[in-house]
Amino acid sequence: MEQNIMPLNLIPLGSSARVQGLTSDGNTKRRMLDLGLIVGTKVESLRQSPSGDPIAYEIRGAVIALRSEEASKILVKVIN
Repeated sequence: MEQNIMPLNLIPLGSSARVQGLTSDGNTKRRMLDLGLIVGTKVESLRQSPSGDPIAYEIRGAVIALRSEEASKILVKVIN
């Protein structure tokens, strides 16, 4: 795996990242693509639920809550 590329669920709250790829398939992959999670999309980790799962992310101007299981299949590179 390329340096600095990690699953989306591991980026710290308040951090931004760019999508590098998806490892999911089928309906889950289609849903992620429909949400705009394509290579190069900027994603920001906003808030975490009290239980820790799901986490709210800003994606293309919309706030989307993703479970850790879903976010772990989105590979990102943290940006400053």
